Amino acid sequence: MSTIRPTAVAGMFYPADPDELQQMVSGFLHEVAAEPSPPPKAIVVPHAGYIYSGPVAASAYARLAPRRDTIRRVVLLGPSHRVGFAGIASSSADYFHTPLGDVPLDRELQEQVTRLSGVHRLDQAHQMEHSLEVQLPFLQQVLDAFTLLPLVVGDARPEEVATVLRAVWGGEETLIVVSSDLSHYHDYTTAQRLDRATSHAIEQLDPQAIDSGDACGRTPLNGLLLVAKEKQLHAETIDLRNSGDTAGPRDQVVGYGAYLFH
Repeated sequence: MSTIRPTAVAGMFYPADPDELQQMVSGFLHEVAAEPSPPPKAIVVPHAGYIYSGPVAASAYARLAPRRDTIRRVVLLGPSHRVGFAGIASSSADYFHTPLGDVPLDRELQEQVTRLSGVHRLDQAHQMEHSLEVQLPFLQQVLDAFTLLPLVVGDARPEEVATVLRAVWGGEETLIVVSSDLSHYHDYTTAQRLDRATSHAIEQLDPQAIDSGDACGRTPLNGLLLVAKEKQLHAETIDLRNSGDTAGPRDQVVGYGAYLFH
């Protein structure tokens, strides 16, 4: 019997109604200016409520259009916000549900990564986690059929994340997605300064320059930077805003960036 991980934040972070959700995501994607860019192997996108970070996330997802029919597997990593645990958590579910339908998990890849040091099945880590869930409607909108490897990163080292990424890197059929916001709850000007520095570190593939206050998804992000440097990828900042630019006040903002790795 198949097991399904239900939505946890539909109706809060994004619309629970399928038509409303599809219209919102399509609207974000259509607002992205069409710019020629090589299709990315990996992207980094934010994970707040859609009214805050949706336009920034869309700037990266829109660039996947040339790979719509070639990407067949998505490796999705994000930080744990609800559950404290050591290592990296995989899921025992067969599907992750969203209002747009069910996304099948890649069982073969799940079995492969759980044999790696530091990776273990922990459904509790996935149960209420929004950092992965909010990415799924975007992926469902911009890709054809794909399987998913969802990984919640707890108290782990970037090197452990890098080991997982090397094992599942694949070819053009595999997309790597890291979910991370940037600085949290600074005033608008301070956040801009801090987030520009973090963006520079990402572009330089320099994980040593990014700490926990710079990005809530620092560990999966820094793991990606390690592998990207090994594989001589080029990192590009394509959007950098904060909640004060999108839908919030400017006294305490959260930073959002979108990055492509070619």
